[in-house]
Amino acid sequence: MAPSAMSRGKDNWVASLSEAQPVPYWLEDPGKPHPEPALTGTETCDLLVVGGGYSGLWTALNAKERDPGRDVVLLEGREVGWAASGRNGGFCAASLTHGLANGLARWPDEIGTLHDLGARNLDGIEDALARHGIDCDFERTGEIDVATETYQAWELRDWHRELRDKGLADGMEFLDRDALRAEVGSPTFEAGLWDRRGVALLHPAKLAWGLKRACLALGVRVYEHTPALTLKQYGAGMEAGTPYGTVRARKVALGTNIFPSLLRRVRSYTVPVYDYALTTEPLSAEQLDSLGWKNRQGLGDAANQFHYFRLTPDNRVLWGGYDAIYPYGGRVRAEYDDRPETYAKLAGHFFTCFPQLEGVRFTHAWGGAIDTCSRFSAFFGTGHQGRVAYAAGYTGLGVGATRFGADVMLDLLDGADTERTRLEMVRKKPLPFPPEPFAWTGIALTRWSLARADAQGGRRNLWLRAMDRLGLGFDS
Repeated sequence: MAPSAMSRGKDNWVASLSEAQPVPYWLEDPGKPHPEPALTGTETCDLLVVGGGYSGLWTALNAKERDPGRDVVLLEGREVGWAASGRNGGFCAASLTHGLANGLARWPDEIGTLHDLGARNLDGIEDALARHGIDCDFERTGEIDVATETYQAWELRDWHRELRDKGLADGMEFLDRDALRAEVGSPTFEAGLWDRRGVALLHPAKLAWGLKRACLALGVRVYEHTPALTLKQYGAGMEAGTPYGTVRARKVALGTNIFPSLLRRVRSYTVPVYDYALTTEPLSAEQLDSLGWKNRQGLGDAANQFHYFRLTPDNRVLWGGYDAIYPYGGRVRAEYDDRPETYAKLAGHFFTCFPQLEGVRFTHAWGGAIDTCSRFSAFFGTGHQGRVAYAAGYTGLGVGATRFGADVMLDLLDGADTERTRLEMVRKKPLPFPPEPFAWTGIALTRWSLARADAQGGRRNLWLRAMDRLGLGFDS
């Protein structure tokens, strides 16, 4: 492309953002429920759940389904689903390990069990949606990992062969360039690996709101705009302090994820990574035809700095990822939710992938924090002599895995010996992140190295190879 044409292209890409609102597309849905009142005074209960995202909501719901007589209170600091649970791409994966590759690298002896538990968990989500009448636009379309470079295409083909050899390729289909472009039309696509069964797409905010309604229907007492500020032992149980009241409970489940844990020793295991996304205006029938995409799969490219993209129920394209921004000091702040320089970068990548959509406008642009841990997948534990359980570190793949994590927390609080609690993944924790400035320096070097690997045919430098050997990394 000539320099003048490239300049015009960049100008058009930036112009496509001129009317984009800096708010999450999903949270503007007219079906958004009114928040429940804040807690005032003193409450007592059997189980206190802290956090009104997926992790807390599934914990409260599953606790009542296990024991309808259990008295459950849920506290949410803002409104249910306002943070990561209402801002993500809506990819609900069966994987509990942030993908099979990560699971195989870390728990090769357990991968069959983890794979089976993940598949059962995804089926369990679909069953729960039907049982509780939760309409969250659930579509079991699967997801395609997309190669945009020749070396990535060879890697995907080799990976598919390895999965077949290990008996883990059920529902997986390798697509060569022509087969992939017949599914979704982009001149950048070289090959793909379609997981037909292991991923569903949904409306993330509707899922959170639907889980809240189901919890209320089962008798869970939900208090919004009620942050839990303190947690301490009280007699044989625990006491949580809030701005206007107190909750005393026999057991506590912490589903606060990226927000500072009420167990201080857990905080060093996660860092916030800011992820960003755009949505287009609804596509016309002609624009949809130019894409193909009749099977509506989710897509994600195979680079280290990857994009994820999908069609929404009203036929917009959601396009996110690539930049994974770690703020110095690991602070979670509202001003980090908006990053115009990333939006401009994403818009350019979007039109490179889908040049046939030139002229389409973006209507929403937003970001949010993901709780990232050094092994990329959730970790679990207890505190206060087993009175408190926690799950965190989902690293961007928590839409489905948080339901599994909820069951793990309930098992731990019950002191139960289960297939879940016997997992090495549950029994052992990742390495914590170091204090500043070492965390920021290490993450910055890792991000630079990952970008360099993408530009050099996937070749990993000495730093990345050392991180691989230690089982450390940085992702979103």
